[in-house]
Amino acid sequence: MTHDEAEKRAEKLRKLIDKYRYDYHVLDQAEVSDAANDALKHELFLLEQAFPDIVTPDSPTQRVGGTPLPKFSKITHATPMLSMEDVFTDDEAMAWMTRVEKLAEQKLDYVCMPKIDGLAVSLVYIDGTLVSAATRGDGKIGEDVTMNVRTIESVPLVLRSSPSGSPSVRVRVEVRGEIYMRKDDFEKMNEQRKANDEEEFANPRNVSAGSIRQLDPKVAASRPLRFFAWGVVTDVGQSTHAESLERAREFGFAVPPWSDAKGFDDVKKFFLQLGKQREKLAYWIDGVVIRVNDRHVFDSLGVVGKTPRGLVAWKFPAEESTTRVESVDWFVGRTGALTPVATVTPTFVAGTTVTHATLHNADEIARLGLKIGDTVILTKAGDIIPKITKVLTELRDGKEADITLPINCPVCGAAVERREDEVALCCTNQECFAKERERILYASRAFGIDGLGEKIIERLISEGLLKTAPDMFRLTVDDMKDLDGFGDVSAKKLVDEIAQRRAIDLDKFILALGIRHVGGETAFDLAAAFGDVDAFAKATHDSLVAIPNVGDVVAGEVVAFLATEHAQKLLADYVAAGVDVRPAKKVDKKLAGKTFVLTGTLAGMERDVAKEKIRLLGGNVSGSVSKNTGYVVAGDSPGSKLADAIKLGVPVLSEDEFMRILGL
Repeated sequence: MTHDEAEKRAEKLRKLIDKYRYDYHVLDQAEVSDAANDALKHELFLLEQAFPDIVTPDSPTQRVGGTPLPKFSKITHATPMLSMEDVFTDDEAMAWMTRVEKLAEQKLDYVCMPKIDGLAVSLVYIDGTLVSAATRGDGKIGEDVTMNVRTIESVPLVLRSSPSGSPSVRVRVEVRGEIYMRKDDFEKMNEQRKANDEEEFANPRNVSAGSIRQLDPKVAASRPLRFFAWGVVTDVGQSTHAESLERAREFGFAVPPWSDAKGFDDVKKFFLQLGKQREKLAYWIDGVVIRVNDRHVFDSLGVVGKTPRGLVAWKFPAEESTTRVESVDWFVGRTGALTPVATVTPTFVAGTTVTHATLHNADEIARLGLKIGDTVILTKAGDIIPKITKVLTELRDGKEADITLPINCPVCGAAVERREDEVALCCTNQECFAKERERILYASRAFGIDGLGEKIIERLISEGLLKTAPDMFRLTVDDMKDLDGFGDVSAKKLVDEIAQRRAIDLDKFILALGIRHVGGETAFDLAAAFGDVDAFAKATHDSLVAIPNVGDVVAGEVVAFLATEHAQKLLADYVAAGVDVRPAKKVDKKLAGKTFVLTGTLAGMERDVAKEKIRLLGGNVSGSVSKNTGYVVAGDSPGSKLADAIKLGVPVLSEDEFMRILGL
């Protein structure tokens, strides 16, 4: 066979194999047997072995392979991968729907789909070819798992042409979805592991997540992973989420079964039907995702914390089991709050063995009427956190013992108090070992210092090398090299890592301070509002409540924290330790109140870059055209949005005009 003949044959084989992949994974049709498909793949493999220069990045033979990575690199999401609010009852689901329709000032349509029990990932295609895959991570930055995701047969390496006339795929296209494992595949895998005298896996979600986070892609390749797409993030002409799912299917992805819903009755009907079918489905689900269908309305509803207002997960009743409470211990957090945790007789719930369950606070113990020795019902709330929901008092035998509330901190021995209007018992000692340990651990994570784990921090505190978080930046090789478990090499490695983290963005620094009720999203909002650390340190209650998503409670906590001697010393110590807090990016108000819709391809910049520039000038970006749209920017090959703009009388900008507005 000549080189040209081999190249032509290989191209035909690739197209045919991809067709069979699409038929099997998307259409659920098997035109040929697995053996026949494997034979075609083998022929392609032999051709590429004989003529290495004909191998293409999208070839099916390239799914498996590659050398193990030393560690995962990071990928910044173009748009945050946010989490979902959970609801568990009819009333909660209806309350959510009522709330979003009140905010939208209209009745809404919804899309319902099963909530797959898997691992969320983002896939990015450039010119139609898969270039990256990332985990959710913290919502803003995820781990680069491209090599592992490429091994999943149901993930197309190249996007298929869309038959419904959506814009060209020769742009950046981002698709998000869930990596999961079918029930039958999971059972077969465990049967094989049992036959090989290997430990069986507890549940498919952990296997899926663990497989994708292996440094060696051959591990992922050896496991029967699959992918469901639950939406196309990039604007490819879709105005609704239903259209987004159809675009994903047209691009070559399997999508979960879904249904449109006109109101709560339709949503509940889908929820109940899926609940009845749950055990018969080929994959595990833990609820129903309900999403506002209209993309413009969805975007306009905004975000609270890390959850979009237009999206909710209605969870099925969590799995339950019974067990006995053997003891209750109290643990001290970074804010000084004491949390009671019950040790229970080991019990298997929702795929894992549970030995501990949170009791939250003293009021929860009283509400339950719990005693040590009680038989209880244990639930994995949201299928994640073990929680005691009921005491079976009928099974008491008189040997049960009351749970004694602590009057002294279990770590430092200082007095315990209950703050006004709060339920938690708190240690009164600001210098409590446990409190400071948690603060330092929390700060080290905010700074991204992976080498400072809990055990190492405890050791350094006990040696007097760490008293507060800023002391991390004063550690030297000489301080640690003679400690058990360290040496010159390991000590230098940790010191070097800390030195590399000395410069930090303002939002991460605010997070590192460990202020109550201030998480990552709130810290970002605070950073954007104040700009630099000096301005933030002078924050007042009025300036704080003026920030979107910052209410009285958060404002009160920030002001109270900044007023303490502890906070003032902490800020001064960070400065003395040489920590460089980078100012937040300035947001101009030049385009404030203006909403832009982008359609077509811009020659001068990528779509995501254009969106960022609009937002940095104070403007908003929407995915659909309405009478409230300020401008539609039309690039090459614009879609239906251009026609919508003309129909509604919305001003249309050429790329040159758009660049002039941006000041470029």
